[in-house]
Amino acid sequence: MPIFSYRAIDSNGTIVKGVTEGMDIDNAYNSIASTGLYVIDIKKSNEYIASIKKRLLAKRIKRSDIIEFASNLSVMLKAGIPLLSALSDIAEATENRYFKQPIDSIRSTVELGSRFSDAVALQKHIFPDIFVRLAMVGEETGQFDKSLSDVAEHLQKMDDLAAAIKRALIYPAFAIVTTTGALLFWLIYVLPQVIDVFKDMDMVLPLPTRILIFISSFTQSYGYLILLSPVILFVLIKVLKQKKETRYYIDLAKIKFPIMKHIIYNKLLALFSEQLRILTTAGITINRSFEITADVIGNDVFKTAIEDSNQAISGGSRISDALRKHKVFPPLAIRMIDIGETSGTLDEQFTYLSEYYLKKLDAVTEKLGKMIEPIVIGVVGLMFALIIIGLLFPVYDLVAKMGR
Repeated sequence: MPIFSYRAIDSNGTIVKGVTEGMDIDNAYNSIASTGLYVIDIKKSNEYIASIKKRLLAKRIKRSDIIEFASNLSVMLKAGIPLLSALSDIAEATENRYFKQPIDSIRSTVELGSRFSDAVALQKHIFPDIFVRLAMVGEETGQFDKSLSDVAEHLQKMDDLAAAIKRALIYPAFAIVTTTGALLFWLIYVLPQVIDVFKDMDMVLPLPTRILIFISSFTQSYGYLILLSPVILFVLIKVLKQKKETRYYIDLAKIKFPIMKHIIYNKLLALFSEQLRILTTAGITINRSFEITADVIGNDVFKTAIEDSNQAISGGSRISDALRKHKVFPPLAIRMIDIGETSGTLDEQFTYLSEYYLKKLDAVTEKLGKMIEPIVIGVVGLMFALIIIGLLFPVYDLVAKMGR
């Protein structure tokens, strides 16, 4: 669908800029006008540039902003404040100026008669799909404030999940960068000066020293390739992930790779459990919950297993039996879901599993630092031991010859 960029004036007389989709310019104009904005300029935009603008705006609005928005709106509605007044107050109070315009746009759309969930759906580049779906459920069940509270709780758990992953990766990334930097400094700047002294002595150098000279020379000549290799690897993986066949095996490697598999695997289990918890608690059917979870899981191995399980469930299979056919789901998860099906407490079991795997992920991230620290120390010690041996051997030979 074509993308249009526009300038308009809101109800406060402020000029706002944005992008919207439409079948044609008239359709796009009407879509903007329906939000209560007075359009002063609209034109068809380059789709690539427009998509970049949307992404940039989305990056400026953090998940914490959306969590605060949902939480505050829930509290205000529970206190009896009308929706339009609550939206106006939140827009006025928000500290993120990039978030003010989307909130104003939602308010204008609601004021013209649209449902809140439909207004939020127009801002899909900012609000996650789960936000729209739970808001819709709340509107239909008359528990709108509770649905918003559930959204805030869910997004906070997702934020905690992302934070746990970052904590787990900070130390390994720092260790790798500093170790590589120190090694390159020695190989490129320090060793060549020392090795030149040995060469001037016109002596036969021992094997460890010759190996060291070769490594140093190679690093001097091709050091840029070593520095670029992470970038090249990243781009290569990105390209390979464009194809479904290779993407599946890359995702499989992620949950099998030593050490890191514990983080990624537990993260996926936590995400799987949390998505099903929030969706089933909101009253969304199991089949639809599985469909949504498959779309957001972010790993083709899990996605395939969830989709296959959903087909089996649609055919009359129990959830636990359908999941049991796939090795990615651990026995504990299957057992708890089985109990939930038997006792009619499925949403409670998903809640337990969600909390269990989030706690397990936190425990794994703490252990990771303790596991990696001795490995880094050992690798660094080994590298510098080889360097020292390579430098001391010629000195030892020289002293031995002088002693004769």
